[in-house]
Amino acid sequence: MIRTILILLYLISFQKDQPVLAWNESYKLSWTDFKAKPDDSQSAVAVTASGITFGFSIKQNSKNRVVGFTSNVFAHFYPEQSWYKPGQADTHVLGHEQLHFDITELFVRKFRYRISKLKASNSVSDELKKIHKSILKELSEFQDQYDNETNYSRNFETQVKWEVYVLQELQKLSKYKSLN
Repeated sequence: MIRTILILLYLISFQKDQPVLAWNESYKLSWTDFKAKPDDSQSAVAVTASGITFGFSIKQNSKNRVVGFTSNVFAHFYPEQSWYKPGQADTHVLGHEQLHFDITELFVRKFRYRISKLKASNSVSDELKKIHKSILKELSEFQDQYDNETNYSRNFETQVKWEVYVLQELQKLSKYKSLN
């Protein structure tokens, strides 16, 4: 007898009815996707809320030995948490925000790659959780580095370098891209 244990872990807890946009290679964000009220107390012109949604299931035999597992990893954009300041935000800023979402997809691909290297074992659940924790830390640090080096999109030359770099990295991991 094989039984399945399903575990879902979410980067950000949102109301279950709240809309999300899944990353899609052929879809680019527009300002109409940013639904939250701008935070005038911040100097930021726009904020992108994106994150990794992760879940997995474990198959066990009658002796409680793990005999298999599956996982789901997605890059999501949260419109109700994302905002921009009309009149201050332009297409360049929108490109900067799109790259934040693309970076989320890049780390989804890295996550899927690492998962693909795992073998079914009684420790696979712990291994998946460890990889998840590591990916979230790496993603956060990478997003911060991106903002710091581009000065939040103000450094146009560095912004272009980041766009090229992220595109190249996405292409390297195209085998693990999100399919919609």
